[in-house]
Amino acid sequence: MSDNPQINLTTIDDYIQSLVPPDDALLHALKTSEENGLPHINVSPNQGRLLYLLARLSGAKSILEIGTLGGFSTINLARALPDGGKLISLEYSPKHAAVAQANIDYAGLSDKVEIRIGSGLDLLSQIAANGEGPFDLFFIDADKENNPNYLDWSLKLSHPGSVILTDNVIRGGSVINPSPDDPTAQAVSKYNRALAANPRLESIFLPLARESIDGLSISIVK
Repeated sequence: MSDNPQINLTTIDDYIQSLVPPDDALLHALKTSEENGLPHINVSPNQGRLLYLLARLSGAKSILEIGTLGGFSTINLARALPDGGKLISLEYSPKHAAVAQANIDYAGLSDKVEIRIGSGLDLLSQIAANGEGPFDLFFIDADKENNPNYLDWSLKLSHPGSVILTDNVIRGGSVINPSPDDPTAQAVSKYNRALAANPRLESIFLPLARESIDGLSISIVK
């Protein structure tokens, strides 16, 4: 194995993306998110591809996404669904939901995706009360302080074999020894330990290269 000290994380990420580049619908979602002033916190194209493949490999027919933003991850996940499959995505911001809906329409996935607007915890409670689920795959990518609550609801709405994915679990390494001045890193660090120790789950934490290192947790319900 040879190392090149001149190669940085962004160069590696760009190289991988050049091998499997995002298509028109995904580029459109990124462009409209930018034009509408959405925060630059969507998953990267490479991670989006990973989400798609994980959903395909799991054979998911029903997906629950917590945090829609501009719909970039939503499109990747929904594309993995078979005919008749369904993805419900929960988004707090009406503006974000409107941008995402337009992007989903552009991608031709309106028949597979439903965006629900409101507090994630309130919407999850409604989903349970309505008897919806269980879901085959969950993607948690919203306010990090509520990750433990989102995980609890995901477990309640799961079945043995369900896959639970959580984004932003490494945060540039800040979760290793989180600063007292970084409550988000503290919350995610605590969440990671709880996730790893959860007796109902088998989990792995996968580092991902972007401008810095972040990560995705992958869990299967026993």
